[in-house]
Amino acid sequence: MDKKVFRDISYGMYLVSAKEEKEVGCIINTLTQITSENPMISICINKENYTNQVIQKTKKFIVSILSEKINSNVISTFGFQSSKETEKFSTVPHEEIEGIPILSESICGYLVCKLIQVVDVGTHDIFIAQVVDTKKLEDSSPMTYQYYHEVIKGKAPKKAPTYEEEKVGDDAWICDVCGYVHQGELPEDFRCPICGMDASHFKKKDNL
Repeated sequence: MDKKVFRDISYGMYLVSAKEEKEVGCIINTLTQITSENPMISICINKENYTNQVIQKTKKFIVSILSEKINSNVISTFGFQSSKETEKFSTVPHEEIEGIPILSESICGYLVCKLIQVVDVGTHDIFIAQVVDTKKLEDSSPMTYQYYHEVIKGKAPKKAPTYEEEKVGDDAWICDVCGYVHQGELPEDFRCPICGMDASHFKKKDNL
């Protein structure tokens, strides 16, 4: 099976945020509008994501549509770090809408959502939600998953439904956080261009 064909399916880049005792959020690429009347959407989040747990407890979340202008640090923070261990929103400009944090810049708009149903699909949960409010913000182009891969050169996190292990050469160093591959000698002061981790997070192919 050639899993690269899945990359031909259209995806976007979204930040899903929620709040219980702390502000949490994660990057997803799977969102579908289900209905127009009484608008409903579905999103997919890995069961291991702390954001998943918070949404199931609070029954509400916000989806922010990322624009192509988004700082890559936002993707590295929300896509490759855990909300359970990191105060993600402390590092970015943000505000609260109905008690839930959202980015205050570089998003095309947002959807305020009420959780209706959870569908267990193995490693992930599909959240079906009613959209209770929306707002259009910037006129800039929304970031697509293709743009993320081809222009930003980003990788899919291991918890993403589209993650695929990359085949690499024997001289490769692989980031144990985001999977970025560095070929050749690894400088001591090297930092991952995708997730920002230092050289201690890079492992030789045979040591993973």
